[in-house]
Parts: sequence; C-alpha cells; structure tokens
Amino acid sequence: MTTMIFQLLGGIGLFLLGMGLLTDALKALAGRALQRALARFTGTPLTAFASGALVTLMVQSSSATTVALIGFVSAGLIAFPQAVGVVMGASMGTTGTGWVVSVLGLKVNLGLYAMPLVGIGALLRLLSDGRGRAVGLALAGFGLIFVGIDTLQTGMRALGEAFDPGRLPATGFLGQLAAMAIGALMTVVMQSSSAAVATTLTALHAHAIGFEQAAVLVIGAAVGTTVTGVLAAIGGSVPAKRTALTHVLFNLATGLIAILLLPLLLRALALAQRHLALEPGAVSLAAFHTLFIGLGVVLFLPFAAPLARWIERLLPDRGPRLTRHLDDSLLQAPAVALEATRRALVDAALETVDLLDALLRHGAAAADGLRRAEVVAALERTRSFFARIPPLSADEPLSAQRVALLHAMDHLARLRSRLGKAPGQGAAPEAAALRPAAERCGQVLALARAALLGQGPPDGVAEIERHAVALTELRRQQRAEILGRTALGTIGADDATRALDALRWLERVAHHAWRAARHLTTEAPDPGQLDAEAEELAEG
Repeated sequence: MTTMIFQLLGGIGLFLLGMGLLTDALKALAGRALQRALARFTGTPLTAFASGALVTLMVQSSSATTVALIGFVSAGLIAFPQAVGVVMGASMGTTGTGWVVSVLGLKVNLGLYAMPLVGIGALLRLLSDGRGRAVGLALAGFGLIFVGIDTLQTGMRALGEAFDPGRLPATGFLGQLAAMAIGALMTVVMQSSSAAVATTLTALHAHAIGFEQAAVLVIGAAVGTTVTGVLAAIGGSVPAKRTALTHVLFNLATGLIAILLLPLLLRALALAQRHLALEPGAVSLAAFHTLFIGLGVVLFLPFAAPLARWIERLLPDRGPRLTRHLDDSLLQAPAVALEATRRALVDAALETVDLLDALLRHGAAAADGLRRAEVVAALERTRSFFARIPPLSADEPLSAQRVALLHAMDHLARLRSRLGKAPGQGAAPEAAALRPAAERCGQVLALARAALLGQGPPDGVAEIERHAVALTELRRQQRAEILGRTALGTIGADDATRALDALRWLERVAHHAWRAARHLTTEAPDPGQLDAEAEELAEG
C-alpha cells in the first residue's frame, strides 16, 4: 500500500513538474508573440475562441491563458466582450492534453525513452542561456510528463487490484454530482486540470475506475480549473472579476449540461466506437472531454455578446473612470502593467484636452472643477501605479516605453497646471491679435484628440507637430508686434502683458499636447529625441 501511494504521489508530482517546466519554457520561447496574438486576433467571437484555443494548446495550460487574459482585460488590451470567446477557447484548448496522454503516454511506454530528454534538457539549461535555456526546460518538462505518466500507471495498476471501483459514487444524479465534486477537488489540490485529467485517464487505463466514473471526474476537473482564475481576480478590477466569472459560469454550465446529457453522450461515444473505429478506454475518454466542452461552445459562443452584456450589468464598474485599467495584480507582468499605464494616461489626456478646448472656446465660464479634480486624481493614481512596476533592465523596449511614459506624465502635469486659468483674461482669445494663435491651438487640440483615439491620419503626430511649431513661430512674431506697439503707445503695458501671457498659454498648451500625444501613440520613441526633450521640459 505504501509503495502504491508513493508511486501515485510521485507520478502526479512528476507530471505537474513536467507540465510546469513545459508551460514556462513555451511561454519564454513564444510568450510575447502568443500574447500579441491573443490581444490582436479577438475581433469576433469566433476568432477570439480560436485565439484562446490556440494559445492554450501552445502553452499547455488553460489556467495560464485565463490568468493572462484577466491581465489583458484589466489593462484594456482586450475588451471584455472579446474575452468571453477567449475563455471558451481556453477550455477547448485544454482538452488537447488528454489526447496527448491517451494516444502517446498510455499506448506507448515512453517513460524509459523520455529519460534522455530530461538529461539533455537539464544540460541545456545549465550550459545555455536565452532561448537555449528555454529549449532545455521544454525538453526536460516534456520528458518528465511521460516519466510521471509511467509512474502513475504503475501505481494505478496496484490501486486497481486493491480498490473496488464500485465504491466510487457515479450512479444517480446526486452520486454523479459527488463524483464531479471529487474531480473538481483533484484539480484544486493539484492546481492543474491537465494533471487531474491525466490521473483519471491513467486510472481508467489501469481499470482502477469505470468509464462513467472517469467521465464524471473529467467533468469535475473542467469545473475545478476555474478556481485559478477566481484566485487571480480576487482584489482585482471589475473587468478581471467579470472575466473570472465568465470562466466559472461557462465551465459550470457546460459541466451541468454534460451531467444531464451523460447517457446521450455515452451513447454517442458507443456509436463512434462501433462505426468510426474510436478506441475504447482512454482515447474515448479524451474524445468525451472534447465532446462536452465542444457542446458548451456550440451552445454559448453564438450568445457571447448578450452574455457579456448580462455580466456587465451584473458587475457594473463603479470605480474611477480614468484609472479603470490600473489593477495592482498587473504589477506581476511589467509589460502589461506599462500598457495599462499608457491607457490610463490616454484617458487622462483625452479629458485634459477636452477641458482645455472648452476653456479656449468659452473662457473661465467653462471651468469644470469636478472634472479637473478627476484629472488630478487620475494622474496621481497613475504616477503611483507606475512607480511600483518592477524594472526589467535587460528588456530595452520596455525601458524605452518607461521613459516615454515618464515624459508623457510630465507633459500632462504641465497641461493640468494650465486648466485653472483661461488664456489671457482681460485679453480674450477672440481679440484680433490673438485669434490666429487661438485657432492654431484649437487645431492642435483637435488633432491630438484624434491621435489619442486612434482616429487620426497615419501621420497625425507629424501634423500636430507642424501646427505646434507654426504656433511657436506665430507667437514670436506677435510678441515682437505687441512689444513694438507698446513702445509706440498704441497698447497699454497691462494689456500687452495680458496678451503676451495669453500667447504663451496658447503656445505651451499646443506644445505639451503635441508631445503628450507623441509619447502615448508612438511605439518606439527615439532615445535622442527623449534626451533633447528632457532639457526642454526643464524650461517649462
């Protein structure tokens, strides 16, 4: 008995270790590309489903996909309605592990032949770095998976001889719910539905349990895998909680439907065995896993948009509007946290631009104290969040993005300081001398708003720069004219001072709006330009 227990625990542990190494290695090898694919190819429910399934198949972990998805939704990289399809795809993608185990791990004794992979992988990990190190971890993880399956098989054969499968609950609706709970508990304890499914497949192959019992345990494992997402969403933003709730509802509803339709599903498998040469046993169980998840996808994917709207009403977002993307759970993923920071700054910039435009058009009467306070609070919250993002000195693109965001925050802070006063009170922008400059500043604000929304022309930032530079030249010309007229006595000193202040206000608003838009919309800032701008910022 002791030997059997040790073999079972050791087999599960080796399988979990192998899955963990393989998942981490694959994410290191192609993680950034997979993340970009997940964020980009989610335009429709069908493409979102395909993205979720593909990424899960690649990293061999639905939990990894779900946790990453929660981060993307929190950061605003993926809209919540798109995430619904990705969740369903992740559930479908995780069924691939069952096929690998049933077709390769159980039909062929690969434990002995996988041992060299573990040794080669360990050597690569020790002797290489970068991609070579990740390849070594992947090889070692892949080998450990089959070593663990081999150890599990040995323990399950002993369990089959010592344990009567009839003692497990699997008959009647309550019995099936109890077995389903056992499968969910296995997943929670192992923190991996793949490990729970592999253990169930191995037990079935060793005749330690019956097929119906194994089917119910697999349903329970599908439900239990949602716990990881729930834990990741605890204390997170509302979008994160919505995504976790979607995962729970989909897997739970699919599991209950599978329990209710279990006799029909088992009959369909029997027909497939008879007419389609489907192998009985573990292969049929892998097919059952894919079948009931696929049934859930067919039933729920067409209603992904209504489901998303219902969950949004169930969990409304009552937090600060401008910083809704800032979730402390994102700090574990610096690249995602930086993108969340950028999106929060874009929202704050849009609000600032709108307030400045109203101030420019209507003067002091347009001042909105509540909106100004909201912008101030948002910039402070964003600055605090940004300061807690862990540094990654080896990642040059992320370092450049950090510097760009710092510059954007500085420009937005300077724009914020100009919200409290209308340009040239007493020398209003509609005055003849100021009207050309005011019109040029209004053009800059309109173009900046379009660029921040992603609606401007491809060269939108260059167009903003052209207008901002033209306004600087215009200010210099008008400044000389105003000073000349003051010297001739045609303009009083006080009026001239107010007019010059108004010109300075217009020119600096346009300048900072241009620079903020450039830093928030350009992917790869030029370090030389950033250094030059640092000197300019010292001048205000």
